[in-house]
Amino acid sequence: MRQVQIKRLARFVPLLLPLVTMLGASISVGCLLSGAGPAIGSISLGLCGITSPDDLLIAAYLEANADLLEQPAGSDDTPVTFTVQPGETAGAIATRLQEAGLISDAELFRRYAQYHGLDAGIEVGEFTLRQTMTIPEIARALQDGRNPEQVVTIQEGLRLEQVAVVVANQTSIPQDEFLALTTSGWRNAGLAFDFLGNLPHTATLEGFLFPETYRLPEDADAGALLTRMLETFDARVTLDMRAAAAERGLDIYEVVTLASIVEREAVVESERPLIAGVFHNRLESGWFLGADPTVQYGLDDPGNWWPVLTLSDLESDSPYNTYRNLGLPPGPICSPGLASIQATIYPTDSDYFFFLADCIKGDGSHLFAVTQEEHNRNYRMCGGQIP
Repeated sequence: MRQVQIKRLARFVPLLLPLVTMLGASISVGCLLSGAGPAIGSISLGLCGITSPDDLLIAAYLEANADLLEQPAGSDDTPVTFTVQPGETAGAIATRLQEAGLISDAELFRRYAQYHGLDAGIEVGEFTLRQTMTIPEIARALQDGRNPEQVVTIQEGLRLEQVAVVVANQTSIPQDEFLALTTSGWRNAGLAFDFLGNLPHTATLEGFLFPETYRLPEDADAGALLTRMLETFDARVTLDMRAAAAERGLDIYEVVTLASIVEREAVVESERPLIAGVFHNRLESGWFLGADPTVQYGLDDPGNWWPVLTLSDLESDSPYNTYRNLGLPPGPICSPGLASIQATIYPTDSDYFFFLADCIKGDGSHLFAVTQEEHNRNYRMCGGQIP
């Protein structure tokens, strides 16, 4: 501790010399210097704007504590809601920040905000802060109060109609309005996303309503939410990922279609790439995908979107019946999360062509098999009857 104090004192003393010089001079520093002043750590002194000895003293104090300015109060990254009340002073706010464990030095925060003119710009309202934020980061965050908003969380694996219900339940956006925009209206909505060029002319936006928690303005409409969803998809599915998919001969629509099947099949996170690899093996070998979720999707049963299948369902003539139609189904069957998209682009290479739910573990994991005979044994072990 003593070494740290000596180090800070050594940095502080040289800064006093310009102050003494300035106090003894009758000329204006601002008239002698042009442009911004020297940067000390993350602090820009901006000497041309300094008009009082107090400013220099604060600058010296901040320089002496520059290390603390960039040191978070803790390592807990849990979001903390911090409320600034009307009429609350910067000093009172700094004290409460320290009491909440968000900063370690209230005086240092107050002086930093004062020097940079941020104390007068602190907004009234709720803010989301974290222990892992530095004093400059917290000071800047308090400049932007949270306006009234709507929050909607879209889970992975929901088909478009289910997403519309969630949106209507969690926001003021009507279900019919969202459905109309995402099924056909999007084509005339002026959406400027390159990946939409890969969609068939008659396609809906099934699969591209990226699962995420979205914070929207209080008056947001369906168009605002859809734009946010597509922006998120565009950012998360990177150009490198799209290039890797292209090397496998898949465009983005095909990737999302296959990833949506992986999303509905996988329960255990670590199995996603393995399941994707099984489907790649089947496609490359000219086999039927034989995926139950595509059959469920094709039944199109409102309110019972993912029913338990019967043998007669597997004989349906739906184009989504991958037991009877080769290749990928006509389009995605749900909104896959990033993990399923990545698994589809970067699958695990294996010799497996089959999998079924592990009836022994019962934890959502699967039994994988290379041959039909091995798969049949697994099937019989789990009580299935081979025709």
